[in-house]
Amino acid sequence: MKQLLEFLGFLAVVQGLMGLVHEFTDWNVGLVQRIGVLDGYEVYASGALLALGGALFAAAESRRTK
Repeated sequence: MKQLLEFLGFLAVVQGLMGLVHEFTDWNVGLVQRIGVLDGYEVYASGALLALGGALFAAAESRRTK
C-alpha cells in the first residue's frame, strides 16, 4: 500500500508541475490543460495536484512497513 501511495503521489506531483509548465511556457505537456471542465482554472488545478501529491507522500510515510 505504501508503494501505491508513493506512486500516486509521484504522478500527482508530476502532472501538477507539467500543468504549471504549460501555463507559464505554453509547452503542450500534461493532462490538466486537456480537461475541458478545467478551462481557465488550470493553475488552480495544478496547485491542487501538487498539494494532493504532498498529502499522498505524507500518507505513505505514515504507513508502517511490514
